[in-house]
Amino acid sequence: MSDPWLDHIPSHEREKIRKRLRSPEEYERLRERVKGPEDLERELRHNAEFAEVKLTLETEPQAQERAKEAVKAFISEKGMDAAFDHASESLRNALARGNFEVTVDNSGEPKLAVRPKQAPKEKKGNQVPTGKVAEVFHLKPVLMQQIVSSLTAK
Repeated sequence: MSDPWLDHIPSHEREKIRKRLRSPEEYERLRERVKGPEDLERELRHNAEFAEVKLTLETEPQAQERAKEAVKAFISEKGMDAAFDHASESLRNALARGNFEVTVDNSGEPKLAVRPKQAPKEKKGNQVPTGKVAEVFHLKPVLMQQIVSSLTAK
């Protein structure tokens, strides 16, 4: 069975494509993309763990407070650079005031992040609220694992 798009290409071009797809280098490159059962199992466990952490952080206020205290303690012990890759002035201010929350960021691989809380704006008349997405700051793996283990331990 041939691919329909190959039927519209000249024969010499078709042969080039087939030869390239049969090459050992191309086969190895495609093989690297395939995940094995161990990789899938590890990824499923990782995702399940972070789903549990996210649910815990969103439903239990004391868990959110424990996570915030862990971030504050880590920063006071080891400094801001040990906790974050980059920290903006808004994050530094939010951490100083304690006006932040720990959350799970699912963009790409799930990671724990700190999100500065926005002060609620006063509505004037019949205005449509303008949506601003709060910037999140990912925690470094050392602190992230410390918080995850404290939240998942029962």
